[in-house]
Amino acid sequence: MTISDRQLERYARNIILDEVGEDGQEKLLASKVLVVGAGGLGAPVLLYLAAAGVGTLGIVDDDTVDLTNLQRQIVHASDRLGQPKVESAAATLNNLNPDVRLVRHNLRLDAESVDALLAGYHLVVDGSDNFKTRYLLNDACYFARIPLVSAALLRFDGQVSTFKAYLEGDNPCYRCLFPSLPPADLIPRCEEAGILGAIAGVIGSLQATEVLKELLGLGESLSGRLLIYDGLSTTFRKIKINRDEGCALCGTNPTIERPIPHRSA
Repeated sequence: MTISDRQLERYARNIILDEVGEDGQEKLLASKVLVVGAGGLGAPVLLYLAAAGVGTLGIVDDDTVDLTNLQRQIVHASDRLGQPKVESAAATLNNLNPDVRLVRHNLRLDAESVDALLAGYHLVVDGSDNFKTRYLLNDACYFARIPLVSAALLRFDGQVSTFKAYLEGDNPCYRCLFPSLPPADLIPRCEEAGILGAIAGVIGSLQATEVLKELLGLGESLSGRLLIYDGLSTTFRKIKINRDEGCALCGTNPTIERPIPHRSA
């Protein structure tokens, strides 16, 4: 792929970085990333990946834009209330960077559709808001050998990690961290507990950074580490996650043979 003069100008601040350069920008333009969820996390992820010149962005969401979304889901706008989120997000992204090919998946991810959906993508971003989808993506990405950059947020806090358990060594999967689906009433959703909108921006931006690092092969991967952000105390801490030899998915005697939404370890 040859970068045009227009692209040299658009991506100049990327290309001037010694760690990126023209070769790195060409990698980004050739990359294909699937973003699951065009909400609080997916919004900043999509914006920054599109701005960076990631060549193909798949957007998965079956919801429509609601007025309550606009407090944090900055890829949408007031004149798009009621529109499918994939269409609203695509309109913003196309206006931001028409270089990017946008693939709209206006559907709810499930065990029947996930394998076909992931096919052809180089990396998956989990911006979902429920545990069933997180387990499903974890399992599917493991079997497809695709890196998964996952995040979650609630109230004033957030967390980010990267999962590449298909690699040798101490690279755990999501089930190593959370072996089984928690009770439905244990962790409230954002509509029940609330979320400071800017927290979604912080965590989504961190998620986008990790995606770009993975695509470019830069720095230290978050695989095997969980980054936790406390917005009220303005602190970050990083926790090591070890591969669980008893993990139902990536352990020594796995019991999960195909991607499914959830299963106890």
